[in-house]
Amino acid sequence: MRTLSIDYGDARVGVAITDELNITVQGLMTIHHNQNDKIVLAKLDEILERYEISTIVIGMPLNMDGSKTERAEITEKFIHKLKCKYNKIKIESIDERLTTVQAHKTMRELNIKAKNKKNIVDTISAEYILEAYLRR
Repeated sequence: MRTLSIDYGDARVGVAITDELNITVQGLMTIHHNQNDKIVLAKLDEILERYEISTIVIGMPLNMDGSKTERAEITEKFIHKLKCKYNKIKIESIDERLTTVQAHKTMRELNIKAKNKKNIVDTISAEYILEAYLRR
């Protein structure tokens, strides 16, 4: 059984997944949805058909002091949709502070062109979310 992570954003959702032993993490995709959760849920349906997922982890955007952001409230509503639709899968959230900063740093180190960054930054962030979840 694998673990799936989601970096949930306004326009894009990054998705990462573990191997079957929950040891390694790889980016899976970036879903462009423009605030339409039906698109995200349809893609998640496809992923769940292809892979055996035991847990879905969603990054929770918090302020540096640990307080909730406006985005965190939107993310909580999305988590509620996930829990209703995928009620047989364990769904958890994890602090995602600085994952996007880490993702941008990684892309700079890899010399990824600016025009390509927006298509992969969320997937890289989802990888960092999943790695943090596995470490804890």
